[in-house]
Amino acid sequence: MRLPRLRVRIRLPRTRKGQRRLVQGVAAACVLALAPAAWMFVAADGKVGTVAQAPASGVAVVFGAGLWKGEPSPYLAHRLDAAIELYRDHKVKAVLVTGDNGRAEYDEPDAMRAYLVQHGVPDQQVVSDFAGFDTYDSCVRARKIFGVRRAVLVSQGFHIRRAVALCESAGIDSYGVAVDAVHDVTWYYGTTREVFAAGKAAFDATFRPDPTFLGPKETGVARALAR
Repeated sequence: MRLPRLRVRIRLPRTRKGQRRLVQGVAAACVLALAPAAWMFVAADGKVGTVAQAPASGVAVVFGAGLWKGEPSPYLAHRLDAAIELYRDHKVKAVLVTGDNGRAEYDEPDAMRAYLVQHGVPDQQVVSDFAGFDTYDSCVRARKIFGVRRAVLVSQGFHIRRAVALCESAGIDSYGVAVDAVHDVTWYYGTTREVFAAGKAAFDATFRPDPTFLGPKETGVARALAR
């Protein structure tokens, strides 16, 4: 038995008034789609640069970027290398590593800590946030749980503006270090993902929902800065 074919015909308006309304509707949809990305660029304007350009801020916040067999992925390793350089240049005293530890077999913060310590950052100057499930959660928790008010954020260029915009909205005076990255499949995926992530970021910054997990306040960052 053959199923009948469904034919969908798109009828364009024939009158000038109808065509004008169609063009206006398409233009409005494009503006709405691009508005979140425009907000991110405006919020991060003048606040993104290199390690050398970063101001002394006390704390570096490094966002998770995946593990390979329990070790930081190349993208995450590059972020950690930038944080190490910030520490060696005395631009930060503490490094807050924030990532996903939602499963027993997956622990981004501990892997990030181990990498930093192996490369010369004292263990007591590294603070772990185990509930940084996304960028928004990491920013809100950095402010509300760890008491961070000013920080250098570290991520790849395709992500750093969103990080700065969200941390600024969470009450953190932020400067973003954009880490270089090879334009491979991961880079193209990350860049494409940012187009859609911008909408969620704008929503989160506007309505300020609670992160997945808050919990009690922690003093790790304050202790690291006081040493």
